[in-house]
Amino acid sequence: MVRTRCYRDGTVVADGFPVADVSDHLADPANTVWFDLCAPDEDDLKAVREELGLHTLAVEDALQTGERPKLDHYSEHLFLNAYAVEVDPATKQLRPHEVSLFITTNALVTVRAEEGFDIDAVVVRWDAMSQLAKSGVGFLLHGLLDYVVDTHFDAAQQLDTEIDSLEDALFDEQGGDVQLQRRTFEVRKSLVDFRRLVLPMREVVNALLRRDLGIVDDTMTPYYQDVYDHVLRVAEWTESLRDLLANIHDTRLTMRGNKLNSIMKKVTSWAAIIAVPTAVTGFYGQNVPYPGFGQVGGFWTSAAIMVMLSGGLYIIFKVKDWL
Repeated sequence: MVRTRCYRDGTVVADGFPVADVSDHLADPANTVWFDLCAPDEDDLKAVREELGLHTLAVEDALQTGERPKLDHYSEHLFLNAYAVEVDPATKQLRPHEVSLFITTNALVTVRAEEGFDIDAVVVRWDAMSQLAKSGVGFLLHGLLDYVVDTHFDAAQQLDTEIDSLEDALFDEQGGDVQLQRRTFEVRKSLVDFRRLVLPMREVVNALLRRDLGIVDDTMTPYYQDVYDHVLRVAEWTESLRDLLANIHDTRLTMRGNKLNSIMKKVTSWAAIIAVPTAVTGFYGQNVPYPGFGQVGGFWTSAAIMVMLSGGLYIIFKVKDWL
């Protein structure tokens, strides 16, 4: 599935034309062309490479999924790789959607690994800011990056909300410890993947702001600076979420240690109380005469001693909050 557009003087002059017509539109330097490929094969990208003179290494990166977010410089063009992300509401697992971009002076090619990357949302942003379309490729690239960073914001918000719920569950005595551990592990795994996709975007957007690339003109510079500010905020947010998750883990271990100490105090206290009747009965069980030996009064005396001593220890331990 291929989507195409051609801009001229900030206006869409052609839409949905075949890829074979791209060179005809690019023959006019006043035109800016965008076309999108979803899950292309090697033959599809070979045709695009011949059409735009793309570098072989960049084409290989576009075909191979899982590349890190980056901006590569080639003599013929720029190659950019980025990820839109979303968090599954049920499992809290991160779902990344990869997109690769070939950026030339007057053409932008987007290559999506699968349909998960919502290119329609990007087109809506372009149409909503059509007054900036005269900036050409810089305008198109900004709309796409703005969408990508917004998905990062949404994912960070969802992870933040989930971490807040983990903090609440941490002090909920009714919740199961195993379930809390599982949820914490799932969020930690998603946060690690999220951090790996978000942090490199700082370098990508910062590199695009360089004047020598000629991609961002004076009109688009403030908009790219705004995107860069959002990228920094998401990166800082991600680091704070990482610290919060580490604090939850440490707090849970501390609480378990405190609970274990409390249990040990209770067990030790009951053991001390039980030791009293054991000692008294052991003393009275000796095969030697003692006060009350062979008499009913001796039994009641030993029973009274056990009750008094055990009761005294119970009161002492209760006052010390050991029971």
